Amino acid sequence: MGIYTLTTMGAATELLDLPFGVPLADWDDPRMVQVPRGISRHVVRFIRANNQIFAIKEATDRYVQREHTLLQDLADRSVPAVEGFGTVLGRRTDSGEELDGLLITRHLPFSLPYRSLFSGRSLPDLRVRLLDSLAQLFVRLHLAGFYWGDCSLSNTLFRRDAGALAAYLVDAETGELHPQLSDGQRTHDITIATENIAGELFDVQAGGGTPDDLDPIETAMALRPRYELLWAELTRDEVVGRDERYRIDQRVKRLNAMGFDVAELAISSVDGGRKLRFSTHVVEPGHHQRALFRLTGLQVQENQARHLLSDLARFRATWTEGTGVEIPEALAARRWLDEKFYATLAMVPPELRQKLPDAELYHEINEHRWFLSEAQGYDVGRQTAVATYVDSVLSYLPDAKVEILTGGPPTEEFDVISDFA
Repeated sequence: MGIYTLTTMGAATELLDLPFGVPLADWDDPRMVQVPRGISRHVVRFIRANNQIFAIKEATDRYVQREHTLLQDLADRSVPAVEGFGTVLGRRTDSGEELDGLLITRHLPFSLPYRSLFSGRSLPDLRVRLLDSLAQLFVRLHLAGFYWGDCSLSNTLFRRDAGALAAYLVDAETGELHPQLSDGQRTHDITIATENIAGELFDVQAGGGTPDDLDPIETAMALRPRYELLWAELTRDEVVGRDERYRIDQRVKRLNAMGFDVAELAISSVDGGRKLRFSTHVVEPGHHQRALFRLTGLQVQENQARHLLSDLARFRATWTEGTGVEIPEALAARRWLDEKFYATLAMVPPELRQKLPDAELYHEINEHRWFLSEAQGYDVGRQTAVATYVDSVLSYLPDAKVEILTGGPPTEEFDVISDFA
């Protein structure tokens, strides 16, 4: 079994008997699974243990420890990234030969690499959704003081989020954490990302995997203006007249609509007191997530939460109109959760429920019901919507929680990069 030091977050007895004294490329363990992923500089393998999927990456001890620390720091800052679960350092074979270390992360359930987005059931306006999710990820990273250094689509995973995409950082080995990033660091990060994304989209295009109207260079170049627009909305100072204080409220509402809460609002008088300059300090995104969790206990993604809150608001308004009495939000939330959310999901065959997260499944059923009703000219009802969605859509979807491949190489790899000063 060799010599090694395994450090994990919490108990991990299911990992103790893995062949840590053997180079990762030579592992032959029945728990290994093949999961769709991007191209990697390092050897990466996936292990199914205790009903979870773990990604194991081989790199020098120095890089393993550094990346694990960065992933923990990002988690502390609520930045969307894979969870660093543990490290294996000081590895040696039974004969005493030194081996590189191992970084263990939890596989992100219901996530897809970018190549999978262009195959199978693609999202409409995929280009727009891809760019929006990347811009939001970069803004969140940069607000946290994280310089990525080598962003690429291969270093990112995506989750479907109520018709949108949510992007997650997967590889942090080139990253740096600072108290605050300079404009030059932010600009350079986006420049590198633009170049890498264009190259990766050309690769997908060469394999016939992108839509005909998707231009790799135009798509990659569109990242910067999206990022700059979002960054400016979150960080810029604004000057308004003293009689235009409503514009301050409008700014806060726009930030809330984008999913950001305002932690601090700094206001000072300028121009001899005739005008007000104000700036906002935003906390981590999740405005709608936190509101939904407070009302229902559901933990979902931001765009899903926005849609569920809208559905809850309609339910409450209908109830209030029917009774003539203003229904408290908390009371409406409890009834909506039982009569709408869980009751709808209960109509889906149990063996198909795992194909999508509950919130995404509920959203898709509602969308399906709306399209059916529009086509028919009347509300087709929940039962019909669920039945036709299951028969015509859900039954044909893969198990998105983790798509296990049955053939091909365990991963795509470049030559391993050695440590350097």
